[in-house]
Order: sequence, then structure tokens, then C-alpha cells
Amino acid sequence: MKGLKDRVALVTGGARGIGKAIALRLAAEGANIAVSDIDINGAEQTALEIQKTLARESMAIKADVSISEVANRMVRETIEKFGRVDILVNNAGITRDNLLIRMGEAEWEAVISVNLTGTFNCTKAVARQMMKNRYGRVINIASVIGIVGNAGQSNYSASKAGIIGLTKSVAKELAPRGITVNAVAPGYVETEMTKALPEAVRKGFLNLIPLGRAATPEDVAAVVAFLASDDASYITGQVINIDGGMVM
Repeated sequence: MKGLKDRVALVTGGARGIGKAIALRLAAEGANIAVSDIDINGAEQTALEIQKTLARESMAIKADVSISEVANRMVRETIEKFGRVDILVNNAGITRDNLLIRMGEAEWEAVISVNLTGTFNCTKAVARQMMKNRYGRVINIASVIGIVGNAGQSNYSASKAGIIGLTKSVAKELAPRGITVNAVAPGYVETEMTKALPEAVRKGFLNLIPLGRAATPEDVAAVVAFLASDDASYITGQVINIDGGMVM
């Protein structure tokens, strides 16, 4: 990998888990990082860790990406600080799991608004300046659930499938301006959320994975860092599964 020296990356949902791992990895590759999250305390902790341990510039921004005006402000603040946005990682996401017949409209709309509309809002917010600079990397965090579905997650699955469709369409629109748009689709990842699952459920997931282990957030971050680099300059409109072979 050629590295990301002095590139500017904006990572949404960067307070913890996969988002934090991505922010740290991009900083380790040389990028300066804007860490966005609705949890500003968590975002500030990630930004401080980047500054102290990786000696890169970083800032924290409180943002609800489901609101277009907030996404626009987030991008403006990043550009005011760093001059531009080279890399956007759309990682912010939520779950509100329930069976279809029990799922309320609010549960459906909350997940679609943050996961799918948030990705749309942030991508649209950075697109114009990336087009002007004739350079950009947009990496969207989808999920294997958006490919195969999952009982009790119709809202989440629909949002992640929507991200895959959005990725491909925007990739076609922005490619002539030197901007690549790709998605990664993690499978079962060891995070605070998955560690809270019952042991039987966790074992059930592991039985579906040929490699026999869960992914770490760092596994996901490594692929994101590759897609953000110049080594991936001829890759666009793709969805890369990071799932240990769970979905083939």
C-alpha cells in the first residue's frame, strides 16, 4: 500500500467499534482525520487518540447524518479545518431489530434514515468539492445482511441493500471526475454489540463462517484503507465482503 500521507479523511460513526478502527487505521497510514459521531464524547476520545498516539491532526464533530443540513455543516467544518475532504467513509449506522409483523413504523424509519439516507446525505455533501478537485474516495459500510437478508432485520437489511445500490449508481456518476465509490460488507464482527449476544447465538454465527472466527474491526479497517489508497485507483462500484467466507 502506498499510504495516505496528508490525505484528509472524514469518518462517520467514528466513536467506537468499526468506525474507530477505520479512523485509527487511516491515521496510521498518514491521513488527517475528521471523526464524526452523534456521541461527541466518543468522537473526541478517538480524535485525541489519533493526535497522541499517531501524531496526526484530528478533529471531532457532533453530527446526526440523517439530517442533510447537519451533514452539510459537518463537511463544511472539515474543509474549514483541513482545506478539503479526500476520503469519506460512511460508517454511521444503527439497528432496531424486530420481526416484520411487530416492527413499528418508527423502527423502520429510524434505521433507513440513519443508515441509508445518512449515506446519501454525506456523499452528496462531499461530492461537489471532490468533483472540483477531480479526486475522491468514498467507502460505504454495507453488510452481508444487505446481500442475504436476516430474519428480524428487514429494516437493517433494506438499508444496507440500499447502500449497495447507491454505491453502484454514484460510482457511475462520479467516475469521470476521478472519484471512486466502493462498499465493504462485513459479516460477523466482534464489537461491543455482538459481544452482548447470547453464547448460543454467537456460536450459531461462527458455525456459518468457514474461517472459523469472527472478524475484528481491524479486519474491516484494513480493506477500507486499501480502497482509500492509490493502489485501489482502478476499483470502483464494487462490494467487498469481509466475512470469512460466510457468504460465497
